[in-house]
Amino acid sequence: MALKGVKVLELAGLAPAPFCGMVLADFGATVVRVDRPQEHSLDTMARGKRSIAVNLKEKKGIEVLRRLCKSADVLIEPYRPGVMEKMGLGPGDLLRENERLVYARLTGFGQKGPYALMAGHDINYLAVSGILSMLGRHGEKPTPPINLLADFAGGGLMCALGIAMALLERAQSGNGQVVDASMVRGAAYLGTFLKTSQGIGLWTG
Repeated sequence: MALKGVKVLELAGLAPAPFCGMVLADFGATVVRVDRPQEHSLDTMARGKRSIAVNLKEKKGIEVLRRLCKSADVLIEPYRPGVMEKMGLGPGDLLRENERLVYARLTGFGQKGPYALMAGHDINYLAVSGILSMLGRHGEKPTPPINLLADFAGGGLMCALGIAMALLERAQSGNGQVVDASMVRGAAYLGTFLKTSQGIGLWTG
């Protein structure tokens, strides 16, 4: 398996982060999901993963995660910008202790910009990316493909691709890096063909 021996920590989240972790596990990575204590997990994409409960609202729990990150290859983090920094677990902190760590940040709108701190859903990310208006019949309301395009493809799958490329680069440089995966930018990238083919006669009605 291509990712055999790669140790991944996945902070529990919804949809894109669990999918990203599942993809890495499917290709051989050892994935440990970090759950909140006494919380029933809604993760239906736990295939191939182990789990551990850690209370990140307590100093003891923060230190547990910090120790785990010292020996990890990848961290998947799905929180809003600034949450990890408040705990002293931001990229600057963890990469200083483990320079080989690939720190993957998976958000809707990215780490910076006017929407960075806003909550959102798949349809919001599709709309901001410009792709939503291209889905459906001419003259009718857009038809979003449930939450497959932004959450899973533009978010989880693109994040997994970014992690794989960061691991490949690390094999040459020896250094980890931050992977900033935004569902808006991921969805926009996936829609490249839709945008670039507008003037070649394929879309006539």
